[in-house]
Amino acid sequence: MSTVPRLVDDEPARFPSYIDAATRLPEFTARAVILGALLGLVFGASSLYLVLKVGLTVSASIPVAVISITLFRLASKLGLKDATILENNVVQTAGSAGESIAFGLGVTMPAIMILGFDLEITRVMLVATLGGLLGILMMIPLRRALIVRQHGRLKYPEGTACAEVLKAGASPESRAAASAEAKAEEARGLSRALSARTIFTGFGIGLLYKTAMVALKGWKDVPEKVFGAPFKAGSLSCEISPELLGVGYIIGPKIASTMCAGGVLAYLVLIPLIKFFGEGMTAAVPPGTVPIGEMGPSQIRGAYILYIGAGAVAAGGIISLMRSLPIIWHGLREGLRDMGAPSNGVDPHRTEHDLPMKVVLAGIGLLLVAIVAARPLHMNLLGAGLIVLFGFLFVTVSSRLTGEIGSSSNPISGMTVATLLLTCLIFLLVGWTGPAFYVTALSVGGIVCIAASNGGATSQDLKTGFLVGATPRLQQLSILIGALLSALLLGPILLKLNDAATVYAPVGDVAPRGLHVDVATLSVAREGLRGVQAKDDSHSYRVWQKSDDQGGPAGKYLVDDQGRAVYLVDPGINGTIAKRPDGSEVRKFDAPKATLMSYIIKGILDRKLPWGLVLFGVMIAIVLEMTGIPSLAFAVGVYLPLSSSTPILVGGWVRWLVDQARRRELAAHRLSEEQLAAEADKSPGVLMASGYIAGGAIAGIGIAFMAGLMEPLDRALTVWSRAHNPFFEGAQADLLAVIPFAALTVLLLLVGREKLLAPAKG
Repeated sequence: MSTVPRLVDDEPARFPSYIDAATRLPEFTARAVILGALLGLVFGASSLYLVLKVGLTVSASIPVAVISITLFRLASKLGLKDATILENNVVQTAGSAGESIAFGLGVTMPAIMILGFDLEITRVMLVATLGGLLGILMMIPLRRALIVRQHGRLKYPEGTACAEVLKAGASPESRAAASAEAKAEEARGLSRALSARTIFTGFGIGLLYKTAMVALKGWKDVPEKVFGAPFKAGSLSCEISPELLGVGYIIGPKIASTMCAGGVLAYLVLIPLIKFFGEGMTAAVPPGTVPIGEMGPSQIRGAYILYIGAGAVAAGGIISLMRSLPIIWHGLREGLRDMGAPSNGVDPHRTEHDLPMKVVLAGIGLLLVAIVAARPLHMNLLGAGLIVLFGFLFVTVSSRLTGEIGSSSNPISGMTVATLLLTCLIFLLVGWTGPAFYVTALSVGGIVCIAASNGGATSQDLKTGFLVGATPRLQQLSILIGALLSALLLGPILLKLNDAATVYAPVGDVAPRGLHVDVATLSVAREGLRGVQAKDDSHSYRVWQKSDDQGGPAGKYLVDDQGRAVYLVDPGINGTIAKRPDGSEVRKFDAPKATLMSYIIKGILDRKLPWGLVLFGVMIAIVLEMTGIPSLAFAVGVYLPLSSSTPILVGGWVRWLVDQARRRELAAHRLSEEQLAAEADKSPGVLMASGYIAGGAIAGIGIAFMAGLMEPLDRALTVWSRAHNPFFEGAQADLLAVIPFAALTVLLLLVGREKLLAPAKG
């Protein structure tokens, strides 16, 4: 490979990428960009489903890369040209944006409903689009500082693993064009042919399993055991879904175990403890509304544990952020210094071409104008200024932390919590405490959250491109296109998921004495029922956002023209009513981190948060940190239902068994820990787990979208299964339902151990 002059005196020598800087191959092609954007939407939708259920997502880059390699390889057998390694890199780059935008949307936007506002489509799409594009543009000036100069020091584990996947699946044309160093490294290294059959099989199994379990009522989806005396209100449960099993496998045993331990503390310590001390009380203990003696485990969790968990998550996020302050300061200092470094008049090669700085700055300027001008965001100049300040700060932090510890451990939630805390405190100081400022504060937090999340994802993609020899400018265009498509389409998906699980509860069920309001104080806008219940009532109503608990629960009500409340609108996301008036059951989304964001905003601006419970959670996080245990994953487990973290734990155990066996097999190769981690991240088990996640989540979304059309069939299947299916209802249903989940788990173990669907070895 020809030598290239250094761009600045202290810049390290050029890294020998897989494709030499002087080599030209097809890269930014229409087919690559379109396929990447479509795959990004699929994995973005599945990530949105996950973040609403358990508050986390997993990287989509590797499964997108594998699918891209396979589809183009199949097309080549039909007479079309196979894709180059650089085209496949464009696919995974465009496809990775959906996951990070889905995380930011799921973490912040549902909080709008919890705060008493409607989840308007224009607001959601604006936050997604502005945050996604802003994060990418703010990351571009940092590429040289973090990706190039810090090569060898910042590992970017997911980006490095994805580069290995692309190399392993490189086409003959790409292998022939590879640099001499890359060919020599390939001859020395471990070679493993990729088989996307694994991920497609996992997708099909996850899709069929979830459909059979949920849509066809094949077996109970959440086996549960509630204990009696002397351990009243203690309970164990497990949501036996393929997507949660897959998440556990990908995040690994350490995080999975820590998260489940938080659930054990909540369900087997705190809830029974509250029941033990409160069972004899005849009056309700605020913020609960009924005596503890009359509460079951889920009611105790809703009244008390959620606030404890929210305090623990907030404290864990802030602590993780504080622990990273030295890295943050160093990254900011180095990034700002390198942004101003002279080029010494050297014309950079293809692999050094970023989008021009004037384009980046103009794009950021236009986005900020749009933020201020967009009326649904309720934004002002102070809010826009905070977005610039926190956005650049946390995009830099996210990009650097992703390089240090990977995307899975990147504390985006902590950054969002810090943004909201500081924003709300500033609003409090200037006297902006009215409900309208809730939306402003949340819009600031939402845009910064999505920007930071997308900044980290962009960094991983640019690292992959750096290793394979991509053109940064074309990668940056790819992820901008993928982010824009995902932002425009994930918003409607979020609203549809909420509508599908929304329950319109007759007011008589929640306020027996009825509720009245002066219609003159309400907006003239009218609204009808949506979703499954729309066919039962075609009338339109006035909307009343009730902010207190007097006479009935706070929330959104539909009111007739005389001011009588007719329905309480219980949302699908973070709602509490799990049955419709006809008795059909509804699966709600917990949206754990969105609830936390709403607590922060309302707690500071309204000063009505039950701070005692929140501080209990804060102390739990502090105690864990004092013992050396990272508190954030544990805190998320305290907040989540135990049923969600139990299958994640099972997946983590399976990953541990597979990794231990793989280590023994590779012992003779004397690989470093980084090399072993890279081998584990591109194993058949990871591909199978990714398929489980995508298949199970897409099935869940499809079932939610079809809820209205399937409602008569769903009711008939439920009635039949309760009467005749012992796996669904009956004394042994909880035990029998574990059998199909056990089969799913064993299959994942066998594939991970390469006993089934094993890729060919070179």
